[in-house]
Amino acid sequence: MSQQTPELQSDPAAGTSDIAVRRTRLREFQSRLVERMQTARSGEHAQTSRLGLMIGKGRWLVDLQTAGEIVPVGAITKVPLTQPWFLGLTNIRGNLISVIDFAHFIGQPPSPIDKDCRIVAFSPALSINSGLLVSRVLGLRNTAEMHVEADTEPGAAPWAGRRYVDRESHVWTELDLSSVVHAPQFQQVGA
Repeated sequence: MSQQTPELQSDPAAGTSDIAVRRTRLREFQSRLVERMQTARSGEHAQTSRLGLMIGKGRWLVDLQTAGEIVPVGAITKVPLTQPWFLGLTNIRGNLISVIDFAHFIGQPPSPIDKDCRIVAFSPALSINSGLLVSRVLGLRNTAEMHVEADTEPGAAPWAGRRYVDRESHVWTELDLSSVVHAPQFQQVGA
């Protein structure tokens, strides 16, 4: 007969306590999840959390209410006779979405598409099937942990809001997607 090493031997008492520990952890997880959902519904956390994006050379913060699905860049079908910043159309879960190279739209060089790039679709609340090509998604950022550098820069584009500086001295600019959608130059994709 072969003998099992002590750590591989079964201990019924240990199995019972392991189940109890798992149940306790599950209850703790569920209670934390309920708290987070209640906080999100009350708007306390939603008011300070923004989606951090790298677009071209700049860091931008987008309100979670205006950002929709975030997907890797797939096939983009070019559309002739359009602005250079209008990359074309892509299919996201059965919906045709126009893809905008926002860096190029705001006067920067065209964004190279690589493995880190994503398309951030606009929220259905904005009533437009469009999305922005972004260099990288940087995750959620809490503006309460940053200090306001400026409310808006004089002469800034209508979609550029407050500027923040984080603990690592990175400058972030709020990006108002609603203002982007209503900008006359955004609505003129034809060349």
